[in-house]
Amino acid sequence: MALPGHIDLNDLVVFTAVADAGGFSKAAQRLGVAPAKVSLEVARLEARLGTALFVRTTRRVVLTEAGRALHDDCAPLLRQLHAAVEDVHATSTVLSGSLRITAPTDFGAHFVAPALARFAALHPALAIELQTGDRIADLVGEGIDIAIRMGWLRDSSQRAVKLGDFGQYAVASPGYVARAGLPRAPDELAELDWIALTRLPAPLKWTFTEAGGASRTVQMRARIRTDSTGALRALVLDGAGVSILDEYSVRRDLASGALVRLLPEWTLPSGGTFAVFPPGRHVSRKVRAFVAFYQEWLGKDGAG
Repeated sequence: MALPGHIDLNDLVVFTAVADAGGFSKAAQRLGVAPAKVSLEVARLEARLGTALFVRTTRRVVLTEAGRALHDDCAPLLRQLHAAVEDVHATSTVLSGSLRITAPTDFGAHFVAPALARFAALHPALAIELQTGDRIADLVGEGIDIAIRMGWLRDSSQRAVKLGDFGQYAVASPGYVARAGLPRAPDELAELDWIALTRLPAPLKWTFTEAGGASRTVQMRARIRTDSTGALRALVLDGAGVSILDEYSVRRDLASGALVRLLPEWTLPSGGTFAVFPPGRHVSRKVRAFVAFYQEWLGKDGAG
């Protein structure tokens, strides 16, 4: 398909893939073509536009100012075009193509992967990739369709759907409680061995609210710090001290008695579970289908 000025739409698709992937080889792998073909089509596009779109070094490929402007304008339009064509092409029951999802490491393993297994069984023509990690992924640059995130969205401009809420609990092992004693008020938590999750914006300052509406803010002193929810849970289970964990992480531990919820008459601010989408106006049918499925799964199977 030729655009005004003899620009081929396929060249723009290849250009966008290189910009998003950060290199010719990665773009070629994502597109399923030879790297030489990618280089040829980018060079052809640059020749037709009369300007360089990339600065090529031995280690990486960087957009020029003109390349950045072209990418900013074209990438959202190409994503919308691709999703729109995909929706029209799809039947009412068959989902096909690929679906790439990212989620926090521990939550992804325990509460996204099981849902994906069921979703994949319902849609055998759909190729699914789950990436887990506690860093914030670049949705556009990494070609992510959905990011599952927990907590509070700091950027109000993000396109997101709230999947549900979760509680936060102060917890400890029965052995630690037996040694240190059971706290009777939030202030007493500051006297215990505190384990801090450093990924939180304020891991040592917590506000507890009583059923009657009274609130108490407590400043903790960390004996141990970690950046992993899984490591935090393991430390608490092994009796290293007290901390606050989301209800997803400790639901089974509380039911089995492996952990004890402290101060159950006091509540902490609840967090949210969100599906975050890349910028753009069109959300594809496969993405909408998974979000609807996962929202229901979290409310039913995911609660068990």
